[in-house]
Amino acid sequence: MPELPEVETVRRGLAPFIEGAVIESVTLNRPDLRFPFPEGFVSGLTGQTITHLGRRAKYLIATLSGGGVWLSHLGMTGAFFVADQRLDEPSRLNPGDGTGKHVHVVATLTHPSRGRVSLSYSDPRRFGFMDLFGPGADNPFTDCLGPEPLGNDLSAPYLVQRLENKKGPIKTVLLDQRVIAGLGNIYVCEALYMSGIDPRRAGGTLKASEIEHLVAAIRQVLAAAIAAGGSTLKDFAKADGQPGYFQHSFAVYGHEGDPCPRPGCGGTIKRIVQAGRSTFFCPACQRESI
Repeated sequence: MPELPEVETVRRGLAPFIEGAVIESVTLNRPDLRFPFPEGFVSGLTGQTITHLGRRAKYLIATLSGGGVWLSHLGMTGAFFVADQRLDEPSRLNPGDGTGKHVHVVATLTHPSRGRVSLSYSDPRRFGFMDLFGPGADNPFTDCLGPEPLGNDLSAPYLVQRLENKKGPIKTVLLDQRVIAGLGNIYVCEALYMSGIDPRRAGGTLKASEIEHLVAAIRQVLAAAIAAGGSTLKDFAKADGQPGYFQHSFAVYGHEGDPCPRPGCGGTIKRIVQAGRSTFFCPACQRESI
């Protein structure tokens, strides 16, 4: 499933094409994705200008001129593709005509500098979803989330407070979106390795110095992944149809049985299952304390 760096990569790819654009029409090729489209979805979008395309955790958030919010989640195989008059090869799916087998949503936009833009959403497995919220409406998907891992609200003092008395494994705690928004399995494994913390340790046992290292590692891993265009394991692609490349930089994820890449360690990467998710770590250098 696309994690924060992949969603941020998609956001950055889409923003130049759709920010400032007027939504002229929306076509739904089916009544639902993971959930049914909300009542009034098409009429609520038509005629609106997309004033800003943001991201909250793993959600794409399009702010509309009328004050509403268009929320999208990519699920496992969801992808947006754009085509405008200046692109010779818009994308690998050529979604501009809306005829792709798995293209479920097609929006026609008018951009002030790009002219006509076609925005298509493809999702073979239909685990993604979309919703539309009116001005000032509660958003159950984002209102409960913790701070963004790359924002100023995530700090060592904050995480010290949230980890106090936590008995669950630190890996599981970090995947709780109420603690930190948008952290996913891959990047938690990588950040714990970078900070030298055993993923099995109870969250409440971490020292303040370890938490400082962990916060810095979270930021570093995510920033590097975004710079690489995210990670392509199977289905993820950027808005231009190209894959991300951060998977080539994984230190531990997917490397079960490989030598630990930390210089001088000599350990071997191990895989365990925590809360139904694979955890990759080095038992030799991710120890009780640093």
